[in-house]
Amino acid sequence: MMNVLAIIPARGGSKGIPNKNIKELSGKPLLQYTSEVALASKKISKVILSSDADQIIKVGKELGLEVPFKRPSELAQDNTPTLPVIQHAISYFQKKGEFFDAVCILQTTTPFRTVEFIDNAIDVFERNNADSLISVLEIPHEFNPHWAFIEHKEGQLSIATGDQEIIPRRQDLPKAYHRDGSIYITKTKVVMNNHSLFGKSISFVKSSPATYVNIDTSEDWLKAENLVKEIQ
Repeated sequence: MMNVLAIIPARGGSKGIPNKNIKELSGKPLLQYTSEVALASKKISKVILSSDADQIIKVGKELGLEVPFKRPSELAQDNTPTLPVIQHAISYFQKKGEFFDAVCILQTTTPFRTVEFIDNAIDVFERNNADSLISVLEIPHEFNPHWAFIEHKEGQLSIATGDQEIIPRRQDLPKAYHRDGSIYITKTKVVMNNHSLFGKSISFVKSSPATYVNIDTSEDWLKAENLVKEIQ
């Protein structure tokens, strides 16, 4: 069985929705939705919280999460990419002599995953032996890249895929997907040696559109409030 480290990144200083990570959604801190399913997973070896904020750390510990360190402030800025945050956590454990085959990133902003979804994603990742796995949603046909255009010179468009001819029928379009942020899984050696969360081969699992939300704005929060009523 693969040794998987799950990291829940949850920094303070959210501007769109103040204290978003611990704001109560239907009576539970947002962080709790992710922590519950991560801790219940049969495929995850260790679950940790990576945060720079004392209040988030306090709530995380109350929820049963391991908080082995306080994230340095320079890794908790508005423009901080995810990669160095993950590398920081892996390095912490490697210095202690703890090594993991893969890292699983679970963001609090997509709260409605299930334990089965996480365990299935890890199963798929193991079976396919890809560098990484991402969760995706299908792109509606009207936004398919084969029907999208880019301006290649002033006043003129070309097909975004580089095709010379437009595929005329919707039924002939290949399926296209966008990553939705529900789960990322990457081999540790790819993160540390290749400095990438994706590597050269990417596997995928499909999320459920019916229970999907990625909370960034107050409108997203309202959608989550409505969704949680349906799920419960």
